[in-house]
Amino acid sequence: MPEITAVCRVFALLPDPGPVGTTAIDKRPVTGRATVRRFGIYADLQADRAHHGGIDQAVYAYADEDAAWWANELGREITPGLFGENLRTSGLETSDAVLGEQWSVGADGLVLEVTSPRTPCATFARRMEEHRWVRRFSAKAATGAYFRVVQPGTIGMGDEIAVTHRPAHGVSVRDVFTGPTREQAAALLSAHDAGELALSDAVLAKSRRAAARDR
Repeated sequence: MPEITAVCRVFALLPDPGPVGTTAIDKRPVTGRATVRRFGIYADLQADRAHHGGIDQAVYAYADEDAAWWANELGREITPGLFGENLRTSGLETSDAVLGEQWSVGADGLVLEVTSPRTPCATFARRMEEHRWVRRFSAKAATGAYFRVVQPGTIGMGDEIAVTHRPAHGVSVRDVFTGPTREQAAALLSAHDAGELALSDAVLAKSRRAAARDR
């Protein structure tokens, strides 16, 4: 059964040479259970709210399986929270989750909905201190997934994950990050217009551009 293997939130705000001047990317595992509300995990922070956080990026999850791949590739441990993620999962590939897919997590009623891929940025590159990190992370296209909170609740290590809803359009987080193709964009827009899911503003704009391509 897929499960949560770590719950992470900000450990310390760090100085950063970017435009905001500080970053909340330093996230580390917490013990016990954490409350998850509309804007994410209680006591977590987003320093750059123009590009991170908000309702459509309330929670960020990354798969243990992808972290293990990077650990082998980089020759270093990829500890939970190193990528700035709130959740680590096992047994469920976050990057192949379908937009609008819903996860029921644990037994306290928490429901999360997939909204978008993570886009690597300069802050992430500075955090990792790896040569050409943004390009390498993008080439792998294992971005992990952002979620909105459909039903608040609590979460803890070992909570089981059940996929309770998966839209028929079939367009994944990875598809959106690497594309989407014109056909995938049309499928997303059709599902959005039909009320089958609510695309985030960023994905909606990207889909409209892709759907209009080569017309």
